[in-house]
Amino acid sequence: MNNKHLLTGNEAVARGAYEAGLMFASAYPGTPSTEILETLAEYKDSLYCEWAPNEKVALEAAIGASIAGGRALAAMKHVGVNVAADPLFTAAYTGVNGGLVLAAADDPGQHSSQNEQDNRNYAIAARLLMLEPSDSQEAKDFTKLGFELSERFDMPVMLRLTTRVCHSKSVVEFEERQEVGAKPYEKDIRKYVMVPANAKVKRAHLEDVLRAMAEYSNTCEINREEINGTEIGVISAGVAYQYAKDVFGPEASYLKLGMTYPMPLEKIKAFASKVKKLYVIEEMDPYMERQIKEAGIDCIGKDVIPAYDELNTDIIRKAVFGEEAPTLSSDKTAVVRPPAMCAGCPHRGFFYALSKKKNIMVTGDIGCYTLGAAAPLAALDTTVCMGASISMGHGAAKVFRASNSDKKVVAVIGDSTFFHSGITSLIDVTYNKGVSVSVILDNRITGMTGHQQNPGTGLTLMGEPAVEVDIPMLCQAIGMKKENIYTVNPLKLAEVDAALDEALAKDEPCVIITKWPCVLKKFTQEDKSSFDLSPKKCVIDQEKCRKCKMCVKTGCPAIYSGDTITINRESCTGCGVCAQVCPFDAIKEVK
Repeated sequence: MNNKHLLTGNEAVARGAYEAGLMFASAYPGTPSTEILETLAEYKDSLYCEWAPNEKVALEAAIGASIAGGRALAAMKHVGVNVAADPLFTAAYTGVNGGLVLAAADDPGQHSSQNEQDNRNYAIAARLLMLEPSDSQEAKDFTKLGFELSERFDMPVMLRLTTRVCHSKSVVEFEERQEVGAKPYEKDIRKYVMVPANAKVKRAHLEDVLRAMAEYSNTCEINREEINGTEIGVISAGVAYQYAKDVFGPEASYLKLGMTYPMPLEKIKAFASKVKKLYVIEEMDPYMERQIKEAGIDCIGKDVIPAYDELNTDIIRKAVFGEEAPTLSSDKTAVVRPPAMCAGCPHRGFFYALSKKKNIMVTGDIGCYTLGAAAPLAALDTTVCMGASISMGHGAAKVFRASNSDKKVVAVIGDSTFFHSGITSLIDVTYNKGVSVSVILDNRITGMTGHQQNPGTGLTLMGEPAVEVDIPMLCQAIGMKKENIYTVNPLKLAEVDAALDEALAKDEPCVIITKWPCVLKKFTQEDKSSFDLSPKKCVIDQEKCRKCKMCVKTGCPAIYSGDTITINRESCTGCGVCAQVCPFDAIKEVK
């Protein structure tokens, strides 16, 4: 049997959790962490895993599983930790029973995120033991170690990943699964019930735990020296260590940190004494540099290394040595291809109709539909975070009303995002007598992160049939009037237009649900029976076409505009939106 496999960091984390005897895992999908749970589902015969409605729920479920005695894991992207921060901070007080690991994936450079934050700061703030792998083998090994250390120190362990570690591949050596089983559960009110009297005691105890973890950090093997010379020393962790090795080469000495909270300051002092010049190479915040300088150790860090965005070898080499690698020059404007909604995307018809409405503010959310802000549709005004569209829209509508403005507000949110954190926002609207229009774009799947199941799809992560949340009924249950709930086919522009006009004309809260499956979705039997998904194409009658470019204004990437307007048959899905906007009846659907 071949024990060596080429894995991404995410796949390696899942393998490590499996080998460590994981019993329970929960996550909300978010790039760059999504594949951890998707890979764990491949081991469903040995463990249980699930998609949670949001990251807070995922971590809370994992905490419960840990207290019950099972080894548990929660996974999320960096902004998801913001959502889960409430239980996270208190879990450091309560400690664990079965080992508990939080896999948190940062996104330096904001490749797929609305902000760039350095979640190493959470380890300091919550006082969590933190491990940072630099490749896939370490991702697997550190995950296993994380469960051991969690139980050793009675502490949740944060496994801090970044996009490059998550998605890069390297060789991983497999080992057998360790069946540790569940530890006995014992009722312990002083340990697990964080009323102030108990929390005060646990807060003081946490300092003892921190001292024990710091002692381990100074002696553990994953914080290791590589002594090669005395001129230059480099302290680094994670993928930045790989970059530093390439830049500084075999003549420099390295202190490679695998455990970065608590920081091994005694080991760092000893290493610093062995070199003449000390560099700290890290992405984003001066997390390590700040602590090293506070300990009285002189080092070079963010005074030369960029303080934000993703690093690479070229950036570090230029920053430290002033050297630039030779590159081929090119006209970069010729290769720029901004992201766009797919041909046949069900959101396009809705946004086209919405873009025609006047005197409205449109608050957006996180998902594929955020691309509704892009030209030529330009139909969104805001995007901040998951679930914010409905609550922001409510606040905006209240201000417009108070200032005697007749401007209306439309809030747009996806189905998975609505389940994530939009329900409470809609409760805010109904409870506080809002007047905004909330639109739930139900494309029958979690689209942006790669088609994960959610509470509205009828299936679990493990492929089991599940209760499907009835969105219209849910809206009624939280106070929305039945006559103010509209369900429309977003590919039928007349339906969308009529629903928008009627809802915007009302002086009370309304919900519009657009319901059509994502064009890239693997259609279920229920999809096929509920929607007309028969293959179709749209073609242009060139004799009727007047080159008015109304079809181009839908933003469909299958429509090419040049001397003639054409539709790429390979890309076209026959959604028919372009045919509906053509004023000369020049576009026909062909089955």
